[in-house]
Amino acid sequence: MSHTAPDTPAPGPTPGRPDGRLLAVSDLHIGMPDNRPITESLRPTSDDDWLIVAGDVGELTKDIEWALRLLTDRFAKVIWAPGNHELWTPREEPRQLRGEQRYRHLVELCRGLGVVTPEDEYPVWRGAQGPVAVAPLFLLYDYTFRVPGTATKEESLARAHEAGIVCTDEYLLHPDPYPSRDAWCRARVRETERRLAAHDPSVPLVLVNHYPLVREPTDVLWHPEFAQWCGTELTADWHRRFNTAVMVYGHLHIPRTTWHDGIRFEEVSIGYPREWRRRGHPRGLLRQILPYPEDGKDKEDGA
Repeated sequence: MSHTAPDTPAPGPTPGRPDGRLLAVSDLHIGMPDNRPITESLRPTSDDDWLIVAGDVGELTKDIEWALRLLTDRFAKVIWAPGNHELWTPREEPRQLRGEQRYRHLVELCRGLGVVTPEDEYPVWRGAQGPVAVAPLFLLYDYTFRVPGTATKEESLARAHEAGIVCTDEYLLHPDPYPSRDAWCRARVRETERRLAAHDPSVPLVLVNHYPLVREPTDVLWHPEFAQWCGTELTADWHRRFNTAVMVYGHLHIPRTTWHDGIRFEEVSIGYPREWRRRGHPRGLLRQILPYPEDGKDKEDGA
């Protein structure tokens, strides 16, 4: 099945001015009452600030729409990549859309709000150091980040079930019309790779995905069984193959900066109340992606 953009007109590239910032956040999880005020508090520092939202805004369409409408009213441009929670089909959702239909419905919702999606042209943000193209991606996972010591998807999943660490995606994220989530992932990877290969290599990319493009950030998970729901080995060299300025992701609920092959990776999640109450928000609610504040403090987090 083709994953090219529908005929609906897509937002074209919109240059930002050098006095604006490119900011990012993910995993707002506004279905949790204590997280909604956090979203309400997010504000730009200038009229030219752009905001990347790297997935997991919420589960219900009405909540996703509320949050993205609020943010588009405040920021010069909002760019969204879906998380796994947006793709769930909860019983409370009035329209029981599944898989590809659910995703396409959210894409059209975003377009109605003026939010850039993975199906749209990559917008160009122009800072003092030159332009970058912000590329929101939708890639999913294919169970190749397997539990150490296992050789197949089935064996890795069995180990996770034995440990009692099973992602809710197994019950609520439906791959229709694909036979499996990993088949959907492989289709998304093929189409996204084609688009990235066609991009002008002279314009650096800010790659935005809900999951990290490499496995290494998952090495610090308390439960290694969960890594198999965190990405795919198919993207392990993308930050090297394509001219990447920075990679932005969420999902792990471990906000930090790491470096892989000299490329900066930013995990920008808010996470669940039990998590941010424990660790606070030491890097603030919004991460500044560009211009990069090169004060050296991030290097200690890197690998």
